[in-house]
Amino acid sequence: MPGLKLIGDITCFATREGWLYLATAVDLCSKEVVGYAIAPLMRASLAIDAITTAHRTGLVAGNAIMHTDRGSQYHAKAYRCVLRRLEIRQSTSRTGSCLDGAAAESFFATIKTEIGADSWPDRASARRDIEDWITAYNARRLHSSLDYKTPIEVRTAWQERISMAA
Repeated sequence: MPGLKLIGDITCFATREGWLYLATAVDLCSKEVVGYAIAPLMRASLAIDAITTAHRTGLVAGNAIMHTDRGSQYHAKAYRCVLRRLEIRQSTSRTGSCLDGAAAESFFATIKTEIGADSWPDRASARRDIEDWITAYNARRLHSSLDYKTPIEVRTAWQERISMAA
């Protein structure tokens, strides 16, 4: 069921102005990016903005699980407080396990390959390209593991099934 299990992580993109960081909240059922945040600094507030945005969309179920690595942003007191307030349970990788975050790493490999830029002239250009790519990913990117449907199609199909059952 969409909205129950999320995975989050942070990656960086090079610009001539310096690094630009992307934090995401990806639904593991639909593969939809349900929340993200972009900023020039990798702080706990970046992770907080991503999960808060995800929650605001209404695409996160009550008592959802947010899985992340053991990065300091995800273990910050402020981040943990936000998860409690949003009624999202926290799950973190085992120490030394790279497999727990494989879905997030796969997503970041995809965006970096498909976006096709090694560096941008400025952060504004990078932000625009990243946001455009995420929009297209959710609406147009077909996934073999989703029977060649887009993330939005998978979520919409679940929502229709639930409303018909009610």
